[in-house]
Amino acid sequence: MSYAQQQVIGAPPEALNMKLVGTSDLQARSAYQPTIHHQGERWIAYIGHHGGSDEIPAPVNPQTGKAEPNGTSMVDVTDPSQPKYLRHLPGQEGKYERGGAQMVRICDGKALPKGDRNAVYMLRTFGGEAHEIWNVADPANPVLITRIAGLKDTHKSWWECDTGIAFLVSGAPDWRTRRMTQVYDLADPAHPQKIRDFGLPGQEPGSTGAVPTELHGPISTGPSGNRVYFGYGTNKGGILQIVDRDKLLNGPKEPTADNLRLPEIARLPMSAFNGAHTTFPMPGMPIAEFARDKDGKTRDIVMIVDEAILNECNEPRQMVWFADVTIENRPMMISSYTVPEASGTFCERGGRFGAHSSNESMAPVFYKKMAFIAFFNAGVRALDIRDPYHPREVGYFIPAITAATDKRCVRIDGKDRCKVAIQTNNVETDERGYIYIVDRANTGLHILELTGPARSVAGLP
Repeated sequence: MSYAQQQVIGAPPEALNMKLVGTSDLQARSAYQPTIHHQGERWIAYIGHHGGSDEIPAPVNPQTGKAEPNGTSMVDVTDPSQPKYLRHLPGQEGKYERGGAQMVRICDGKALPKGDRNAVYMLRTFGGEAHEIWNVADPANPVLITRIAGLKDTHKSWWECDTGIAFLVSGAPDWRTRRMTQVYDLADPAHPQKIRDFGLPGQEPGSTGAVPTELHGPISTGPSGNRVYFGYGTNKGGILQIVDRDKLLNGPKEPTADNLRLPEIARLPMSAFNGAHTTFPMPGMPIAEFARDKDGKTRDIVMIVDEAILNECNEPRQMVWFADVTIENRPMMISSYTVPEASGTFCERGGRFGAHSSNESMAPVFYKKMAFIAFFNAGVRALDIRDPYHPREVGYFIPAITAATDKRCVRIDGKDRCKVAIQTNNVETDERGYIYIVDRANTGLHILELTGPARSVAGLP
């Protein structure tokens, strides 16, 4: 399908080995993180939103008839072909990433060591000033449990449901970087306990010299894996940092350079061209090609996904990288993946073109077999990653624009040139094998499933 066809409202989506199951317009709110939770007999999608736009800073909620700052959407996706919008919970006033409630994580109370067994807890950011914990046992009627105030520039957090340990992206007072890590014990969500601040040496209060690049987000393997993988840099000067979780939690807490170095096992500096938005660990991957080798039959892999920032290719390409970290103190890049620009003239379509994030579910249905990459105006891409040395695209889905899809502009000769394009922002999967993508440019939620050869890669019937 040509670029011109794609811009027609009502035109069909572009797809290969993926098909649309259901949609929700999410009240035409710019969406960031979808988290899918199996809740009793239901499946609920909790979706974090960026703040509003210049034109519509607070969209009207049809359920209340009131203008509300973008926050969190709760959608019943038990029947993915007919999603039911349950509730919009407003976030912080503000536009774009200065407002909203873009990040959301969910833990059952019965899983948390000190949680209410009848509760379901939602941890969400509140713009750039706090994290909040709500009881969403009834997702249509959430109840605020506690608020961790004083955090600034909150972003992509990680919450271990079996331990309650949360790695919150924030900006602590006196630290020399916009984003670093604040570690909390949220085993009892009603009584948060701070454990420590953490970042790269040179970011801590009182340090001097150049300031290392800021954090984007962590992913923990919990006590059993005893590792936390931190991604720094977003779209330039990226770093993959591998950290000993036990030393991070139980080592000396004072933020000196030596104490910050203590938990670090290794770091992999990336090119000045590329960053580390998502650092997704896949330890113990069996590699068929190496099956007859005496050593190295299985490898520990980290998938690193950059984030494109500038519209219409006005920066180096942001893409997907695979690192072999089997020898942890000597990590090395082994492969990469990008969508070929010419396959859809994506630099001309408008908005961002390049990678942003991957799904983060470790459910067996896709883990270590398939990865799904949000690629902005190139939609979501389905990768066969069973051989991470040679990742292979086996499907994609680019939604059609709607009347709600917002424009994206570039400045040329002192004037804005604007185009309307899909901006697939983040992606998640559930244990049933459905894929959920949300759009940064207000086009809503799309629920997908694999078809054809892509379905067989995942071992689905």
